[in-house]
Amino acid sequence: MTRLRTLLQEKAGYAAFARLALAVAMVAAFAAPARAALQIDITQGNVDPLPIAITDFLGGEGREAGIGADISSVISNNLERSGLFRPLPKASFIEKVSDINVQPRFGDWRIINSQALVTGQSRLESDGRLRVEFRLWDVLGEQQLTGLQFFTTPDNWRRVAHLISDAIYKRLTGEEGYFDTRIVYVAESGPKNARVKRLAIMDQDGHNPRMLTNGNELVLTPRFSPNSQEITYLAYRNNQPRVYVLDIETGQQEVVGQFPGMTFAPRFSPDGQRIIMSLQRGGNSDIYTMDLRSRQVTRLTNTAAIDTAPSYSPDGRRITFESDRGGSQQIYVMDADGSNQKRISFGQGSYATPVWSPRGDLIAFTKISGGRFVIGVMRPDGTGERILTEGYHNEGPTWAPNGRVLMFFRETRGAQGGPALWSVDVTGYNERPVPTPTMASDPAWSPRIQ
Repeated sequence: MTRLRTLLQEKAGYAAFARLALAVAMVAAFAAPARAALQIDITQGNVDPLPIAITDFLGGEGREAGIGADISSVISNNLERSGLFRPLPKASFIEKVSDINVQPRFGDWRIINSQALVTGQSRLESDGRLRVEFRLWDVLGEQQLTGLQFFTTPDNWRRVAHLISDAIYKRLTGEEGYFDTRIVYVAESGPKNARVKRLAIMDQDGHNPRMLTNGNELVLTPRFSPNSQEITYLAYRNNQPRVYVLDIETGQQEVVGQFPGMTFAPRFSPDGQRIIMSLQRGGNSDIYTMDLRSRQVTRLTNTAAIDTAPSYSPDGRRITFESDRGGSQQIYVMDADGSNQKRISFGQGSYATPVWSPRGDLIAFTKISGGRFVIGVMRPDGTGERILTEGYHNEGPTWAPNGRVLMFFRETRGAQGGPALWSVDVTGYNERPVPTPTMASDPAWSPRIQ
């Protein structure tokens, strides 16, 4: 058996990601050859999701058995929500797996049309640690595709389930998963004319929500840093906008500066050394960058128009932003130094809030046209525009770190209406509500947790 051990350390303060030592070992028994066997074409979205059987993880009694069933449930929910997989009902299973070290009876799983099978077990060690092991099987090819073993604290079982989900997703799609990630957003409560807005954070599936601010200030547009540890956000104190950098785990907060006329929080550069923002000075709104070490501010655009909502490409070499310099609100791109500014959107309506995909292949945007609020994507050269979803009021797209899923918020009509979070994949087929304990807006998706 080949073992690859990795130690992950998390800072104290966040219950679901509390201080832990998580050891990961590759399980190579019955391992598949290096060449791909079963694999999904993820560009097809959920048009034909892959049937997959996910058994309850074996365990002893009491807490062990409960943790095993919970891990299996989280994995099933993660994969189903991706739109790429169709977990089969456990009542249809013919074989009752009793030992994950023994090859399954593949014929029993083919009868129920399962193409992939996940088995696993969870055990509480004598030292109090939780050991979780799983295997992914190709039912048609009758071979193991991958396996991992984790050692961690029992309270960290949910994160282990997300890591296993990521491993399955990667093995079957060829691309990184996005389940071991977090969402920071604005939690909203109260009537429309007296709405309280607080920063909140949760797992990508809506679990483990936690408030980051107390609601004394109006907060807007949080953004993650590349290390997933810090966020920037905009807050109004005494009606003056301030930009803050907040360490999620320690709660340490730093004022970056006061910026009159700012309506969007800055975004980090891919290396985390700079932030990019739009500032209103002399009646115009232009794009600026700030070096976070020296606090030096550099102006990138200089027009009589409104240039705002900038976002870096993943390699940091280019920037997309919105501008009305051509007479209507449209999307532009430019080099990171402000040169080669070029309009890329030419459709009907007003384009806003462009956000570059982590893959670099697409730019997401909001568009208002004919009374419709839509979320769409286009290539960085402006070609291939596609509408993914539309609604009464859709806004604020943010990318999953693998660039295959977007989250946004949607307002509902009426005096009792309010914002809620939704997700949709880049095919536009798989649209889902994202559960939150309160109304929610302005989501920002974290990078993968390291």
